Amino acid sequence: MSALPHCPKCNSEYIYEDASQYICPECAHEWAMDGSSEDDDDTKEIRDSNGNLLQDGDTVTVIKDLKVKGSSLVVKVGTKVKGIRLVDGDHDIDCKISGIGAMKLKSQFVKKQ
Repeated sequence: MSALPHCPKCNSEYIYEDASQYICPECAHEWAMDGSSEDDDDTKEIRDSNGNLLQDGDTVTVIKDLKVKGSSLVVKVGTKVKGIRLVDGDHDIDCKISGIGAMKLKSQFVKKQ
């Protein structure tokens, strides 16, 4: 019986093989048998509502009226946001909107120009 490696995420010993990859049933982490991992590059792909890949510095348009929490302001449909910055978290876009200021947006509510 061959010895399977431990899970690189949770260090579980309960690993199984599936085609050309290993799978951990405890944390659901999958990685290639050759040792390469999709998580090695530390870059998460963030996509807009149409599935276009977003990058730092892109210009996007808001596709839905968004209420600004804690105030009576609303970001209207069609508002252009220039020079976005991608960050980790639930709200994955940092930006400045004229008339409102610094905000965080979810990528699902914008489309790339």
